[in-house]
Amino acid sequence: MKAIIADDELHLADDLRRRLLRLWPELEIAAVVHDGLAAAAALAEIRPDIAFLDIRMPGLSGLEAAREVPPNCRVVFVTAYDEHAVAAFEQAAADYLLKPASDERLARCVERLKRHIQAAPDELLVRLQKLLAAPGKPEPLRWVRAQVGQAVRLVGVEEVCYFQSADKYTAVFTRDAELLLRTPIKELTGQLDPAEFWQVHRGTVVNVRQVVAAHHNALGRVTLTLRDRPETLAVSRSYAHLFRQM
Repeated sequence: MKAIIADDELHLADDLRRRLLRLWPELEIAAVVHDGLAAAAALAEIRPDIAFLDIRMPGLSGLEAAREVPPNCRVVFVTAYDEHAVAAFEQAAADYLLKPASDERLARCVERLKRHIQAAPDELLVRLQKLLAAPGKPEPLRWVRAQVGQAVRLVGVEEVCYFQSADKYTAVFTRDAELLLRTPIKELTGQLDPAEFWQVHRGTVVNVRQVVAAHHNALGRVTLTLRDRPETLAVSRSYAHLFRQM
């Protein structure tokens, strides 16, 4: 059995390679690449039996690179982010892994792959290709996955009061917690329902249902009072028009 690994984080790609070889000595890792274009080329040239594809890579995403998946190749998507794509593709891919995957989770993935390979060819690839070819905008994000120590906490977006940029990360504020996502707010904003989440500042996106009042001062500055948080949020002049009727 031949496999390729595509991940733009070199140390994670190498770690996955080493752990796979320990868990599955018979598996040949035919290539380890670090961007989507190289992944697509490796899929077309090597025609592996298994492909571990990071979802977010330079050049092409893992989802786009998967268009080059040969027949009967099992795809395992790998992601470090909370994405609606995971929910959509877990039905079409052989498996998916959230980075960094534990040894136990990776072992379960290996066992699942072995079962798939031993079974008769199925329709996973066909279903994956249909999903990739399907037109239209993806469904809005419904939940986010935040790291809390060694655990992962799932938070429904309806529980979020607001998101705020925190360098390369995004802080998530709920009624009783402040959590951290690895997804930058610019990327996160495009995944949220624009009818429910409004950008009110370059680094702030608020749940509209949480806004109790918009306060205007003599200088035309706007601040928001929230239902479930004690702090107020500043609205930049670029977004003040959203609250003229409040």
